[in-house]
Amino acid sequence: MNAMINKGKRAAFPLMLLSSLLFSAPLLAQTAPEVLRKPVGKGAYEMVYSQGENALYLATSQSRKLDKGGVVYRLDPTTLDVTQIIHNDIKPFGAAINGKTDTLFFGNTVNNSVTAIDAKTGEVKGRLVLDARKRSETVKPLAPRELVADADTDTLYVTGLGESSVVWVVDGKDLTLRATIAGTGKYGTGLALDAAAKRLYVTNADGELVTIDTQSNKVLSRKKLDESKEHFFLNISLDTANHRAFITDSKQPQVLVVDTRNGNVLGKIEVPESLAVLFNPARNEVYVTHRQAGEVSVIDAKSYKLLNTVKTPTHPNSLALSPDGQTLYVSVKQASSREKEASAPDDVIRVALK
Repeated sequence: MNAMINKGKRAAFPLMLLSSLLFSAPLLAQTAPEVLRKPVGKGAYEMVYSQGENALYLATSQSRKLDKGGVVYRLDPTTLDVTQIIHNDIKPFGAAINGKTDTLFFGNTVNNSVTAIDAKTGEVKGRLVLDARKRSETVKPLAPRELVADADTDTLYVTGLGESSVVWVVDGKDLTLRATIAGTGKYGTGLALDAAAKRLYVTNADGELVTIDTQSNKVLSRKKLDESKEHFFLNISLDTANHRAFITDSKQPQVLVVDTRNGNVLGKIEVPESLAVLFNPARNEVYVTHRQAGEVSVIDAKSYKLLNTVKTPTHPNSLALSPDGQTLYVSVKQASSREKEASAPDDVIRVALK
């Protein structure tokens, strides 16, 4: 009898396994996000979403050799169709938006300035030169890189990159310089704002997290997060409700999770060397671009486990989210070099997260 039962179990097992595979395959397929990809323009960099205009804006530097200026493209967030082309006499790279005034801000890295544009009309509202020094063999003006806007105080913060970096504090209304915060380290690139806590955070090539008090515009602390390895922390995104910072690293295959109250490392997420990072509180997820790997990671912000990988060859660059947190946008650059520019335009990808 036992032999017959065991034989029956052996016979039933392959059938059960087959049934399991048949029923689980569609479920697995449903977990893959729906992706739309469209070419937009050369030299794609950062994006911002205007809730007031229901539009996505992409900063592009265009051709290095053929175009003196650049272009900001206004895109339909559903179809990714270009609905407006805003020409710039100088090249835009970094991007931020004040959602209350619907003002777009773009960092003009090679011109050491920042430009404000009306999101509704596309008109330039103003421009500010942040470092007016002339470049020479001994003088290297600081280059604007990341921007973040505080809508409540109408303040724009801009990182100025150099061997000794700064953060510029700019009045968003009239584009005047309020303050310059020094001491943010070597190539202080990453920038994130916790407006409610009056804290600004900078990451740098020294492997540090720099904390700034936005009321006094003073550096409160500079803490090395890991002295055992070489790091270049490129970007940072905050989970303000839980006092966490997610930090990308171009030198190590990881994303760090850090307690913003004390700089303690809470976790290390094993992913390829990374560039942009964006925390999504609506889904409690983190998105990370991996430029060299040609992919974007979708990470569970609770367990720090990899949920999905979106293949985006060739070089995924920056990230943006829809206001409801259910759609992710990725700018993707074509392969290009100083010797040989890309012949095709760069792309924008729309990822449906639902």
